Amino acid sequence: MASTEAHDSQLRGIPTAPFVTDVAEFVGGADKDVMPTLKQFQDAISKYKFMELSTAQRRKGLEQKIPDIGKTLQMVEYLKARQTESEPLETTFELNDTLYARAHLEPTEKVHLWLGANVMLSYDIDEAIVMLQDKLATAKKGLQLANEDLGFLRDQITTMEVNTARVHNWDVKRRRDKKQRETLSS
Repeated sequence: MASTEAHDSQLRGIPTAPFVTDVAEFVGGADKDVMPTLKQFQDAISKYKFMELSTAQRRKGLEQKIPDIGKTLQMVEYLKARQTESEPLETTFELNDTLYARAHLEPTEKVHLWLGANVMLSYDIDEAIVMLQDKLATAKKGLQLANEDLGFLRDQITTMEVNTARVHNWDVKRRRDKKQRETLSS
């Protein structure tokens, strides 16, 4: 469309908001009603805000998950380093918010990791380290992408809000000019 800059690119499925350069052409002519265009812009803003909320929730989940994966990886690496020792490791672990238990861990070549949804799997320590490193890298990349998406979404929301203001201001000016012409002609 001639009244918008060409924006065919998308960021991970998020459509790029067009910037309206010629309001009259975008609306469909100087005598066209702007309400359908304003409604279209408000709908687009609502969709972008929904995507922003969803992406922010995804980012929050990743921000909570990354430290947990990091701590688990650190512990598995510690257990690997202790494999050569013959003495058991004494540790305290949390059962509940206020309930802890003591355990004596013998040197081992296997670890059991919670994967979520009440699933625990046994891994060789080296396999567990590789798996946790992959999960950590994936989570960090996901966080980076979520942050990029949020920035992109904010830009699209701003563009649509500017478009809305431009169309509204154009309509106000058009009506004012029409009223002045009617006043002068009478």
